[in-house]
Amino acid sequence: MAIQRQLTNERMSQIVAHNGTVYLAGQVGNDMNAGIEQQTRETLGNIERLLDLAGTDKTRLLSVTIYLKDIDADFQGMNAVWDKWLPKGVAPARATVQSKLCEPEILVEMSVVAALS
Repeated sequence: MAIQRQLTNERMSQIVAHNGTVYLAGQVGNDMNAGIEQQTRETLGNIERLLDLAGTDKTRLLSVTIYLKDIDADFQGMNAVWDKWLPKGVAPARATVQSKLCEPEILVEMSVVAALS
């Protein structure tokens, strides 16, 4: 099976699909001045949009890695949004870590692996 790439530039692809699995590049929110809840909502919205473009959806998530700028300050707020977003019974494998992110205003970034529909 061929590797399929979408939304590709010289540095990265936003979507890579191979052998029934889709990988998304790390996703962040759009408003870097927003708080953790809004950045999380926007990040999850971007993930949904890319999963749809790839031909799958959030019920097919396999693994999500969540990077938080400040896990002590933002873990609860991020989880409050996550818990409302994720349908019951389809929780992926998940890891949440604290990390220095590429821009100081970014509070959350998520990396996703999902099964294709």
